[in-house]
Amino acid sequence: MNFDYDLFVIGAGSGGVRAGRIAAKHGAKVAVAEEYRVGGTCVIRGCVPKKLLVYASRFAEEFEDAVGFGWTSQKVAFDWSKLIENKNKEIDRLNQAYIRNLESSGAQLILERASLIDQHTVQLASGAKVTAKYILIATGAAPFVPRHLPGHELAITSNEAFELERLPRRIVIVGGGYIAVEFAGIFNGLGVETVLVYRGEQILRGFDDDLRRHLAEEMKKKGIEILTKSDVEKIERSGDGVRVTLTDGSKIGAGQIMFATGRVPNSLDLGLQEAGVQVTPHGAVQVNEYSQSTVENIYAVGDVTNRVNLTPVAIREGHAFADTVFGNKPRAVDHSLVPSAVFSQPELGTVGLTEEQGRKMHKAIDIYKTSFRPMKHTLSGRDERVLMKLVVNGETDKVLGCHVAGEGAGEMAQLLGIAVTCGATKAQFDATLAVHPTASEELVTMREKVK
Repeated sequence: MNFDYDLFVIGAGSGGVRAGRIAAKHGAKVAVAEEYRVGGTCVIRGCVPKKLLVYASRFAEEFEDAVGFGWTSQKVAFDWSKLIENKNKEIDRLNQAYIRNLESSGAQLILERASLIDQHTVQLASGAKVTAKYILIATGAAPFVPRHLPGHELAITSNEAFELERLPRRIVIVGGGYIAVEFAGIFNGLGVETVLVYRGEQILRGFDDDLRRHLAEEMKKKGIEILTKSDVEKIERSGDGVRVTLTDGSKIGAGQIMFATGRVPNSLDLGLQEAGVQVTPHGAVQVNEYSQSTVENIYAVGDVTNRVNLTPVAIREGHAFADTVFGNKPRAVDHSLVPSAVFSQPELGTVGLTEEQGRKMHKAIDIYKTSFRPMKHTLSGRDERVLMKLVVNGETDKVLGCHVAGEGAGEMAQLLGIAVTCGATKAQFDATLAVHPTASEELVTMREKVK
């Protein structure tokens, strides 16, 4: 059978663009369809704009800290509209860069929504139909808002948070994951009274328990109110804002309420059922270790598969798919060891097993942990502490997990990821000379095991 394309990619996010570019470089005839903007969640309304807002929100404390170093700060003011304007300019630049990189690889970009008719046929929003030997689903995920909740239409998500016309005086953020705690830090740092509501016992479920407790304590020091074991019962309009009723009957007035309660795969109305592609009860495309779906010529990468929902993972999956199918270099992506950062305030960096996971998976676990006041705050006077923790196999001495809370933690996690991926032992950490004076030197000077 003659096909219009060797590969048709639905979705031009990080995973889809990487897959399209690499497949085209392998000699495949590639088309990539995107209904919104090229770059996906991360570039357009995710990690990139979020990190820019995190930077902006940190300056208030930097101005305060500067006083302890002899500086005076006068006539300091913040302009939300200017920040959003500059953020939008950067997103526009990145969008164009993604388009250039995709097209320079030889792939064709189609700015239309696409869906499947059958396992080889795609229908575009314009009505045109095209065929492809292979199809890749890379449509990502979208913020989840509980539709059963009375007044849910009054809530915003992270998507809308990037485009608010003005900052509210107070905001209620619902959720306890990394998006929730990151936006809590952003709004709080920009002067917004911030209330975080989470139904669980502690924020950041799945992270190391010591890290979770440490971050919650530091967030509270900064003035963020954290209400755990609580949830929203209903939302009502109140003047220019909202009135939020919690499950315990208490009410909170706010200018905005934002849901950060997870994301759901963008798999609806894609024609997956018509093509025979199986999805999980939550809508994720079922794939094997090579990102192949239940239909042999249809693959999926990134958040739509709900494996490890991080941009670098989607990029690695897209690249591996293209190498496997078009490069004659079959390879699967190892999802077992993924470094990650939470751009909360303070920042978190982590790689490998938590203490709880380590104790479940290994007979003997050694824990090394330290908490200290960073050198910067000896003069700034700020009451903020750094936490560092190593999880070590007590039988092999292999470092199984590293967890850091403090300034630069995300940068540390990237380098720690190399060491843990290479199978470094605690003895090798100890043999590494420290860089002084730095916070990270504590990672190679911890000697006492936690009892």
